[in-house]
Amino acid sequence: MTEKENTKKGNTVVDMLLSRHAEKTLDSETMIVETQKRVWGALKKGYEYSGVVDESEDFLRKHVFSKLDMVVLYVDLVGSTTMALEMPAEKIAIIISSFAQEMAAVIRSHNGYVLKFVGDAVIGYFVADNNSLLIADNAVNCAKSMNTVIQKGINPILNQYDYPDLMVKIGVDFGQNIVVRYGADEVNSHVDLMGPAMNIAAKIQNMAKANQILIGSDVCERLHPTLQDDFEKIIWKNDEWNYRSRSTGEIYEVLGFKG
Repeated sequence: MTEKENTKKGNTVVDMLLSRHAEKTLDSETMIVETQKRVWGALKKGYEYSGVVDESEDFLRKHVFSKLDMVVLYVDLVGSTTMALEMPAEKIAIIISSFAQEMAAVIRSHNGYVLKFVGDAVIGYFVADNNSLLIADNAVNCAKSMNTVIQKGINPILNQYDYPDLMVKIGVDFGQNIVVRYGADEVNSHVDLMGPAMNIAAKIQNMAKANQILIGSDVCERLHPTLQDDFEKIIWKNDEWNYRSRSTGEIYEVLGFKG
């Protein structure tokens, strides 16, 4: 291999780890192995995560009051209330903390930003820039990787301690959100996202079943055709879903992952 090829290969690996190129993500086997090491360490030795690099905070502060097209992803842990009643509080804290930070790591490896942790849920977003097609693929692949990491990475470690399997519900939607700052202090005032995509992604996630990925049609229409084939329209019963499209006024279509 030439020096140029070696340099290119090295840069590619670095870019993958730093999430600089949207087309590059860590392979699932690497993510599973690294997840198992961290979760095992957390349960066995009290391993503490280094924490999520606050890239989102920096990004949002640079774009205060900007309207941005993005894909929003909500991932919520199922059954944490039951676990809290059946397990020691310190173990619950370790499991939920590990879950949240592993989900954050998956979001970052797919070139998304981690907006915040809300109880036992994690909210991520993927900014469109000039390509809303690529971020839709990234977000959906991220959701699929989350299920893989939980089922093949986290749960096998929990099983060794006779802890119950983790399950999640994931909702994804696309739309325009505005970056808001609560206060005049440009450095310390809280920054957040507000907009239809934030709201609908949360509502879609709430309708998902355990280990199910649901996406809005605005996401699906931006997916690569091979990814679109992995989803099917959800047929709702008894008007349990009545949110309307922001563009057509018709009932907003939601699709579920068939895998």
